[in-house]
Amino acid sequence: MADIRSGAVTLKGNPVDLAGPELKAGDAAPDFTLQSQGLEDVNLASSAGKTRIIATVPSLDTSTCHTETKTFNEKASSLVDTEVLVVSMDLPFGQKRWCGAEGADNITTLSGHRCTGFGESYGVLIKGGPLDRCLARAVFVIDGDGTLKHVEYVSEIANEPDYDAALAAAGA
Repeated sequence: MADIRSGAVTLKGNPVDLAGPELKAGDAAPDFTLQSQGLEDVNLASSAGKTRIIATVPSLDTSTCHTETKTFNEKASSLVDTEVLVVSMDLPFGQKRWCGAEGADNITTLSGHRCTGFGESYGVLIKGGPLDRCLARAVFVIDGDGTLKHVEYVSEIANEPDYDAALAAAGA
């Protein structure tokens, strides 16, 4: 089982326990296997050579996650050689429905519903409480060689991330 980190992230002011390490810029990005809307496996190598912005969210069906994902979708339209991946524990069917309803076609949604490995590797898996087994809000920017260029664990899950910092790290 992964290490548990307590107190660095809150939900409406209440501390949240996260499983896994706290990643830092300069670290090698952990590999992962997630599921696409088409039910295919996707891993880090699937987009090798491109810059990746990975935004983790608790659920697309919450207001802050909705706003964040829509914002990244809008920003992604002007990015060159950069892929924006939005990861949640939502089922791929729900992600597909949400993207279709919102016209979100500049991002790729990926689901970690089959196992908690991604959340543990990236240090965003919530352990316990009302969001148990969901992912905390975070943004990771990974260069084409697989090195983390930017890491933001959003300290209050109900808040949006620093879009400008993530986009700057991606070279936008």
